[in-house]
Amino acid sequence: MAQSLELLLIQFLMPDNDARRQAEEQIKRLAKDPQVIPALIHHLRTAKTPNVRQLSAVLLRKKITGHWAKLSPQLRQLVKQSLIESITMEHSPPVRRASANVVSIVAKYAVPAGEWPDLLPFLFQCSQSAQEDHREVALILFSSLTETIGNAFRPHFADLQALLLKCLQDETSNRVRVAALKAVGSFLEFTQDGAEVVKFREFIPSILNVSRQCLASGEEDVAIIAFEIFDELIESPAPLLGDSVKSIVQFSLDVCSSQNLESNTRHQAIQIISWLAKYKSNSLKKHKLVIPILQVMCPLLAESANGDEDDDLAPDRAAAEVIDTMALNLSKHMFPPVFEFASLSSQSANPKYREASATVLGVISEGCLDLMKDKLEPILHIVLGALRDPEQMVRGAASFALGQFAEHLQPEIVSHYESVLPCILNALEDASDEVKEKSYYALAAFCENMGEEILPFLDPLMGKLLAALQNSPRNLQETCMSAIGSVAAAAEQAFVPYAERVLELMKNFMVLTNDEDLRSRARATELVGMVAMSVGRMKMEPILPPFIEAAISGFALEFSELREYTHGFFSNLAEIMDDGFTQYLPHVVPLAFSSCNLDDGSAVDIDESDDENINGFGGVSSDDEAHDEPRVRNISIRTGVLDEKAAATQALGLFALHTKGSYAPYLEESLKILVRHSGYFHEDVRLQAIIALKHMLTAAEAVFQGHNEGPAKAKEIIDTVMNIYIKTMAEDDDKEVVAQACMSTAEIIKDFGYMAVEPYMPQLVEATLVLLREESACQQQESDSDIDDNDTEHDEVLMDAVSDLLPAFAKSMGPHFAPTFATLFNPLMKFAKSSRPPQDRTMVVACLAEVAQDMGAPIAGYVDALMPLVLKELASSEATNRRNAAFCVGELCKNGGESTLKYPLGYLLVLIFSFIIFISSVTFSYVLGCLAIVGTEFNLSSTIHPEYLIILRH
Repeated sequence: MAQSLELLLIQFLMPDNDARRQAEEQIKRLAKDPQVIPALIHHLRTAKTPNVRQLSAVLLRKKITGHWAKLSPQLRQLVKQSLIESITMEHSPPVRRASANVVSIVAKYAVPAGEWPDLLPFLFQCSQSAQEDHREVALILFSSLTETIGNAFRPHFADLQALLLKCLQDETSNRVRVAALKAVGSFLEFTQDGAEVVKFREFIPSILNVSRQCLASGEEDVAIIAFEIFDELIESPAPLLGDSVKSIVQFSLDVCSSQNLESNTRHQAIQIISWLAKYKSNSLKKHKLVIPILQVMCPLLAESANGDEDDDLAPDRAAAEVIDTMALNLSKHMFPPVFEFASLSSQSANPKYREASATVLGVISEGCLDLMKDKLEPILHIVLGALRDPEQMVRGAASFALGQFAEHLQPEIVSHYESVLPCILNALEDASDEVKEKSYYALAAFCENMGEEILPFLDPLMGKLLAALQNSPRNLQETCMSAIGSVAAAAEQAFVPYAERVLELMKNFMVLTNDEDLRSRARATELVGMVAMSVGRMKMEPILPPFIEAAISGFALEFSELREYTHGFFSNLAEIMDDGFTQYLPHVVPLAFSSCNLDDGSAVDIDESDDENINGFGGVSSDDEAHDEPRVRNISIRTGVLDEKAAATQALGLFALHTKGSYAPYLEESLKILVRHSGYFHEDVRLQAIIALKHMLTAAEAVFQGHNEGPAKAKEIIDTVMNIYIKTMAEDDDKEVVAQACMSTAEIIKDFGYMAVEPYMPQLVEATLVLLREESACQQQESDSDIDDNDTEHDEVLMDAVSDLLPAFAKSMGPHFAPTFATLFNPLMKFAKSSRPPQDRTMVVACLAEVAQDMGAPIAGYVDALMPLVLKELASSEATNRRNAAFCVGELCKNGGESTLKYPLGYLLVLIFSFIIFISSVTFSYVLGCLAIVGTEFNLSSTIHPEYLIILRH
C-alpha cells in the first residue's frame, strides 16, 4: 500500500483537477483499511517533499480516530515514536505543526489509557530546549492538548504556569513568545477552577508586552489573541484583573484609537472596553478610568467610516455600543462628561462632531434616563437644533436621538410635545429618505406614550402619514406604518375617522407575496392589530374575516418576522374580543405551537486547523471525522426565530387569559411549552413564558371549575407554576425575568388567595430574603472591587418588584404575616440607609405603608425603628417621597397603637411644613388624609389651639 499511496499523495497535490479528483477517490478507498496508518506514518517520515509529508500528517489526523482501536500495540508504539521524531527532527514548520495536531488526537486515547506516560515529560523537556523550533512546537502541543487531555495537566498546573510565564518572556524568540501567548489562551479556556485562573493575573504585563511587539511588527492576528485572553479574564467571576485593569484599558484605548490598524483589531480592542463596562464596572470606577475611556470613545463617534469596511466593525458603531454599555452600568459617572462633549461638539464646524453630539445623547438615554430627565431643556435644545442642521447626517442623528428619548425618557419627554412634535412633523418632509425614516421612528416612539395631547396634531399628522404611505418607497412605508400604529394607540377612539382608510390600505399590503415585500406585509399586519385595539370590538368584529384569512395565509410564506408580527396581531384581537376570539382558536393556536417548537437555528463556526489550508485537504474525509472534536469558536442565533418564539409564547398566554374556559383543549400542550420555555437560553422567551404561566392559571381556574377532578388538576398546575417562579427568583440571571416572576407571584396571591400559595411560603420567603440581601444569581456583582453603598443606583426593574411581594404577603395573611415580616424587616431596611439612593428609601417607605395597612397591630413593634426614616422622607424635596411618607404615617398611626403616642407633634409639624412649603407639588389628599388619621387617633382637637384647627380644616 505504501508505494501506491505515495503516488496518490503526489497526484493529489497536482494542479490538474481531474487528476486530483481521481487521487481523492483512491485515497478514500484506501483510507478504509487500518493499514493506511503505518503507510501514512512512513510517508510522514520519509517523503522527499514537505507538501507530501504535511498531507500525510493531515490525513493521519483525520483517519487515526477511526482506526486507533484496531492497531496492534507495536503499531501504536510506532505511531507515537514517529510523531515525536517528526516534531523534533522535522525542518519544515508546517509539517511540525501538522504532526503536533496528530499527537493531540492520539493523546486523547493513549494518555487516559496509560499508553503514553512519557508524553508530558517529553513536552516539558522540549519546551526548555535550546532550539527555538523545539520550544515553539512544545507550546503548540500544550495548546492543542488542552482540548483533548486537559485533565492530565492538572497535577502539573503550577509547573505549566511557570513554564508559560517564562516562555512569554523569552528574550531570544518572538515565535516562542507568540506560541506561549496562544497556549495561555488555550489553558484559560480550559480552566474552570477560580483559584487556578487567578494565578493568570501575573501574566497580564507579559501578555501586554508580547501584544505590543506583535502590533509593532504587523502581526495583528496574534495581538488579537491577547484580547481573547482578556475576554476570558473579564468574564470570569474570579477577581482576576486587580490593578492590571489600568494597563489593559490603556492598551485597548491605544489600539482602538490607532487608525492605521485593521478594523477587526480595533474592534476587538473596543469590545474589551465594552466587556469591562459590563462585567467590571466597579473596577473602572475604582481606578478612575471612565473619563479616559470617554475621551477616546466620544471622538470615535465622529470618525469617518471606511467605504470598504464592514458596518459591524466600524469604529463609530462599536464606540456607540461601548458608550451605551457604560451608560447602563455607570450612569452617574457617565452623564456629566458625555453632556459636556455633546454641548461642545454641537457647536463644532465639523459636521461629524455635530452628528456625534446628537448620537451620543441618544445612545446614553436608556442608561442615564434619570439624570437626563433633569436636564431635558438643554438636551432638547441641542437635539432640536441638530434637527435643523444643514447637513443630512446631523439631522439623521437628531431624529435617532429623539426616538431614543421618546422610548426611554418617559413620561417627562411627553410634556415637551409642543416643541418636539412640530419639529418631527417638519422632519417628515426632509429631502433625505434616511432622515425621514428616522423621523418616522421618532414619531412612533414619541406618540406611543401620548394621550389626549396628540389630538390637536392628529389631523396634520394623519394627513402627512397617509400621503407618505401611498407615495414612498417600501422602507419608508414600513416605518410610516409603525408611526400610524403609535398615533392610533395614543388617539384611541379619536382615531376612528381615520381607521377605515388605514385598514383599506392595509388590505393591499397584507396580500403581498414577493420576498422583498414581506417585511412591509409584517408591518401592515401589526398595524391592523393596533388599529383594532384603538377602535374596539364593535367596529372591528364585522370586518375581521378577510384580515384574519390574510394573516393566516402569511404563515405559508416562510418569513419569520411576518409570523412574529402575526402572533402579535392575533394577541391584540384576543384582547379586544375576549370570548369572541374562541372561534379562531382552532386556527391560530396550532400556528403558535408550531412557532414555539421551531428549531433555534444555531449557526456554529468551527475553527479549522492551519494544516488544512492546503487546497482540497478538507475533501478527503470519512465518517471517522465524527469522532474529532473541533473547537467551537463562535455561536450565533438567528434572532428572527427567537423573536418569533417570544411572540408566540406571549400569544399563548393572552389566548388563555381572554378565552378562559374555552381554552381547555390547548391547556395541556401550552403548559408543556411554557415549562420548557421558562428555562430557555434567551431571556426574551423566558420572560414571556413567566408572564404566560400566570395567564394559564387564570384559564385553568375557569376550565376546572365545577369538575370533580378540578381541585386536583388545578393544584397540579399551580404546583408547576409556583415551582418555576421560585426557581426563577433564585437562579435566573436576568433581572427583568426575575422581577416578572415576583410580580406574577404577587398577582397569584392577590387573585387566588393565601391558601393557593400556602404550601410554597417557606420557599417564597427564602427566595425573597435572598433577593433582599442581593445574593441571587441575577444580582451577582463583580469580585474585583468592593461595592460602595454611596455609589449604588436604584434597581428599579428588580427591587421594586421584590418589594411588592411583602404587601402581597401581608394582604393575604393579615396579622399572621408578623413572624415572616420579622425575618424580612432588616434586609429590607438596608435599602433605607442614608447612603442609598432616594428611590431606594421611597421604595421602602411605600412598602412599609402597605404592610402596615394590611398586617395591622403587629406593626407597632416597628414604629420606633421606622419613625426617623418616615419623618425624614416627609421633609424630602421629592413629591413621591412625601406622598409615600404621608401614607405611611397615617397607617402607622392607625395600626401602631400606643407606641405612636410620642410622635403626634412631630407628625403635625412636618406635615404642615410639607403642606405649606411644597403646596404646589404635594398631593393634598395624602397629607390631609394623614392629618385626619393623626387627629382621630390622638384626639388632638383637645390639645391644639382652635385657630390652628381652623387652618387645618381649610
